Amino acid sequence: MDPQAVWLWLQADARALGFSQIGVSDVDLSSAEPGFRAWLEAGFAGTMHYMSAHGLKRLRPAELVPGTLRVVTARMDYGPGPADRGRAPDEAGDVKGLVAGVADVGADAATEARDQDWRGAEWARLGQPQQATVSMYARGRDYHKVLRQRLARLAQGLQARIGPFGYRAFTDSAPVAEVELAQRSGLGWRGKHTLLLNREGGSLFFLGELFVDLPLPLTPPVTEHCGQCSACLQACPTGAIVAPYRLDARRCISYLTIEHSGPIDPVWRPLMGNRIYGCDDCQLACPWNKFAQRHTLPDFEPRLAMQDPELLTLWAWTEADFLRHTEGSAIRRIGYERWRRNLAVALGNGLRGGCRDASDPWCGAARSALQTALGSASPLVAEHIQWALGQGSSP
Repeated sequence: MDPQAVWLWLQADARALGFSQIGVSDVDLSSAEPGFRAWLEAGFAGTMHYMSAHGLKRLRPAELVPGTLRVVTARMDYGPGPADRGRAPDEAGDVKGLVAGVADVGADAATEARDQDWRGAEWARLGQPQQATVSMYARGRDYHKVLRQRLARLAQGLQARIGPFGYRAFTDSAPVAEVELAQRSGLGWRGKHTLLLNREGGSLFFLGELFVDLPLPLTPPVTEHCGQCSACLQACPTGAIVAPYRLDARRCISYLTIEHSGPIDPVWRPLMGNRIYGCDDCQLACPWNKFAQRHTLPDFEPRLAMQDPELLTLWAWTEADFLRHTEGSAIRRIGYERWRRNLAVALGNGLRGGCRDASDPWCGAARSALQTALGSASPLVAEHIQWALGQGSSP
């Protein structure tokens, strides 16, 4: 086997399968272990007990899949809006132009206008208390299924060329240190919000991995280019980015709406606004997402139910409606009860910020819908309904 030839085949096949970029990482991640331990010991994982359940196996690929010699890392864009919104500056270390209002760094006026279209639309949705905001990545088909299937096809295509070899495909589906592996293989650098950043793709992409027993050539890491920018820290609604490269998940709206299964602390509820599944604020604020690329697969087109959804429309869903609308979606994972809990918080925030006065028709409809649901709600949802009814003006 010629490792370089194999690498060229992999790159060509990956592009044909819709991946934006691939890299190859070694399996020695020991230098990341102290930081991971410290993060767990600080309690920043919250109730995500699976983060510690496998010990340090997350940072030891050869223990997770014995025989692993290399990890092929892959990114797949999921950005909205037009493709090719801009190009990275020639000198990526100079982010002054990016930070200063995401302005002129080589893109023409038309590109700038298109960029503002998608990002401006996202910020505008957050300012509409009667609408619901679902994180961009979750509006289409479940990325776990899409990436795992295509990673398996990537491996199968290589097997057809060189014969059988050992592999396992992962996409946020096992104790795998995805960002660490992607960073070491040159797919980007870890931003201060802890997400991976890429000069040509910002951070709006999914990550996946192929653990293989092939001695593929390693791809080198890239330098980081956040500079003095702190836009993501300033944009986080709950202050979850407690320091550069340090995230307290217990405060993060993505954690609160997706991972956390119990009552949401009343301290964070008003700060959630109309975000009912995930949060994109740190990504919207990041200057590098000027270069975020549009998805190329129909799978990631937003479903009709997730295009500018109204809170009251979603609140009216029965459990059967929820299961039907979220079939094949990452959203289904949280279940109907957690979905209703999140909606109740958003409706409460709408009552506080979305009613012109107590006689506002939406205000009355929201209160009526919440009151009607209260009698049959589970204790978890009922607690959040009661909180919601206590927000804003009463007639």
